[in-house]
Amino acid sequence: MNQSSIGVLLNGVTGRMGYRQHLLRSVLAIREQGGVALPDGSRVQLEPILAGRNAAKLKDLADRHGLTAWTTDAGSALPDVDIYFDAQLTSAREPSVREAIAAGKHIYAEKPLAETLPAALELAGLARDAGVCHGVVHDKLFLPGLLKLRRLIDGGFFGRILSVRGEFGYWVFEGDWQEAQRPSWNYRAEDGGGIVLDMFCHWNYVLENLFGRVSAVTAKAVTHIPRRWDEQGEAYAATADDAAYGIFELESGVIAQINSSWSTRVFRDELVEFQVDGTEGSAVAGLRRCRVQHRSATPKPVWNPDLPATEPFRDQWQEVPDNAEFDNGFKAQWEEFVRDVVAGRQHRYDFFSAARGLQVAEAGLTSSAEGRRVELKPLS
Repeated sequence: MNQSSIGVLLNGVTGRMGYRQHLLRSVLAIREQGGVALPDGSRVQLEPILAGRNAAKLKDLADRHGLTAWTTDAGSALPDVDIYFDAQLTSAREPSVREAIAAGKHIYAEKPLAETLPAALELAGLARDAGVCHGVVHDKLFLPGLLKLRRLIDGGFFGRILSVRGEFGYWVFEGDWQEAQRPSWNYRAEDGGGIVLDMFCHWNYVLENLFGRVSAVTAKAVTHIPRRWDEQGEAYAATADDAAYGIFELESGVIAQINSSWSTRVFRDELVEFQVDGTEGSAVAGLRRCRVQHRSATPKPVWNPDLPATEPFRDQWQEVPDNAEFDNGFKAQWEEFVRDVVAGRQHRYDFFSAARGLQVAEAGLTSSAEGRRVELKPLS
């Protein structure tokens, strides 16, 4: 591709994630900086068209940010763009992505790519056969904390990695006496909601890209809060899981345990934290911070429940320095995807990666429903 600008159709920008992370902090931020910098020193600018179901909201967004192009008929705008982006509800994503593939457009999408693994695999195959660049958001890999963790792994800090323990979540208000800070569809299974379908897709790509592919899953999914209130103040039955407790066995031999919950109160430094333990050292990484304790500096605690703890355990860890400037993770992946489109190469976080995430999510739901460990078969 040899052009100075790329048309981008952004479908679903009136939603919280579509607006805040993808339009405001990614596409508009890229436009503000003069476009995506390319290896040869040139830049390619993004020309967005906003799409969604609510014309009033779309017009308001466009006016607010000095944009002129918006539509409630995304399909009609496909001929005018090079890239189609989808941040709609999961239930609406598959037909829209399928239409974009048929139109020969490069496609970047939020996760999960589809509601089921067979559907995700079919979309991946269609995109591959169409020869278009296809990618799914893997934003957590671009977080400063996990970039520092990647640096530690690449530098051999851990020795042999033994285990990963993750804690994610916070209290999402029910919506009756305080407004909920997540959309109500997240808690309705019939609308594609559920923390397993949402977060296990994230955990799969984090584990896969840092520690190894998932080979087996044991999980328990729970709906702790069965009654919530929607955006109109109406009570509804929460039919989707709002917490999940998972054990992930990796091909590398690493064991990962990750708790995910929208029904927990935070007693940690960040909303997500991963502790990685290895033979030579350990690390605790969050959204931004990463702290380490090397084997040579590891204290020697002795269990004695009869005396109060006197060791300042948190103070015995060292902070990993930034050593770089970290951009917004969503924006960084947008720029990588655009460079891949311009170069005519496939994106490393493609639809097949998205399908593997859905495989892990479905394995977690099966494990919970049937009370058993689920082994994953290689995807063809």
